[in-house]
Amino acid sequence: MNFNAINIQTIKAEWLQQKEISLDVLRLDKMHDVVSGNKWFKLKYYLQQAKANNKTTIATFGGAWSNHIIATAFAAKEAGLKSVGIIRGEKPAMLSETLQLALNAKMQLIYVTREQYQHKENLMKVFANEDWLWVNEGGYGALGAKGAAEILTTIDTSRYTHVIAAVGTGTMLAGLVLSSTNRQQVIGISSMKGNLVLEEQVQKLLPASIKENFTIFHEYHLGGYGKHPAHLIDFINDSYNKYQLPLDIVYTSKTFFAIKDLAEKTFFKTASKILMIHSGGMQGNKSLPPQVLAF
Repeated sequence: MNFNAINIQTIKAEWLQQKEISLDVLRLDKMHDVVSGNKWFKLKYYLQQAKANNKTTIATFGGAWSNHIIATAFAAKEAGLKSVGIIRGEKPAMLSETLQLALNAKMQLIYVTREQYQHKENLMKVFANEDWLWVNEGGYGALGAKGAAEILTTIDTSRYTHVIAAVGTGTMLAGLVLSSTNRQQVIGISSMKGNLVLEEQVQKLLPASIKENFTIFHEYHLGGYGKHPAHLIDFINDSYNKYQLPLDIVYTSKTFFAIKDLAEKTFFKTASKILMIHSGGMQGNKSLPPQVLAF
């Protein structure tokens, strides 16, 4: 699979200069048109495991606008593997662009009720197939974290005091903790309301010696997962117009919003150097009506 060069974007903003802190954004969203952001890193070792164990198919879970679903479909196809997506909810009358792209990548889509979706272990039994390698939603697991740990190896991160990223399942955050240094503070911004099990989920992927080396903020969900109030849309458009930084409505916008809010509240010490991981996930924006966003 061919990837574009990963680059760093430096944000020049008055709210940073006033606090004498710096902010760089690692633009993982630019690395691939489909398997963008953190997706490739989280899938990499599952694909390798499937081939090593002579599995023909990657089976996983997601919703109608899941970045993970389309990334898995495309990455599996590129790796010469089949794919199956267990989709949350009844089949819609009109497929989302994400689901259509997954079909185009030859993914088999299986729709289950939201109640059934809550019991994934049971679904894995119902659809059991010895040729399938099951991958948890969002790539959660030791192999997903191992791949995510390679994100910080794509650039020299030694000068940063803080590494900040959105948190969904906690897989990427665990990887960032694994590859960060002792002097760096790893911070996750949860986009889900009241998802207080995240700390435990991340800790399960870490050795005991570094379990406490991260912080998750839960107060920046802005209404809940996928919620995008008008002031968030305004913030996204303002960020693009000022910095040419495209953000998604689910994850990265809330992360960037949190960084600005924390900076203004003097959470970061003077001379702090922040690295935000732009984890891609731009698919969600396509659920919005045309021209709502400035890009």
